[in-house]
Amino acid sequence: QVQLVESGGGLVQSGGSLRLSCAASGRTFSTWTMGWFRQAPGKAREFVAASKWSGSNTNYADSVKGRFTISRDNAKNTVYLQMNTLKPEDTAVYYCAVHPIWVRLLRGETDYWGQGTQVTVSS
Repeated sequence: QVQLVESGGGLVQSGGSLRLSCAASGRTFSTWTMGWFRQAPGKAREFVAASKWSGSNTNYADSVKGRFTISRDNAKNTVYLQMNTLKPEDTAVYYCAVHPIWVRLLRGETDYWGQGTQVTVSS
């Protein structure tokens, strides 16, 4: 059974940084796409970033390009999201997700989600 556990969220001032982690278990994810989504209050969940199995192929939402970096450690079944220059509009619950097919993960078409971790950026 696939389990995803996020950590690293918290409260940070505008311009600050946070690093989120997502530990996956239940199988080997080295060939799966791993990614991050977020959902702000009153808004739909949106794609943030994704990484193919090799880590060399990544994709970012325009709103986070140049500020966020996704990385993964396949030996640890863990994906990270380094978030720099945070803005109040980045405030949301951040969810980790995985799927064996790249485009499905990008679209959020997966049954595999973590429980979420809250990120709050104060102005």
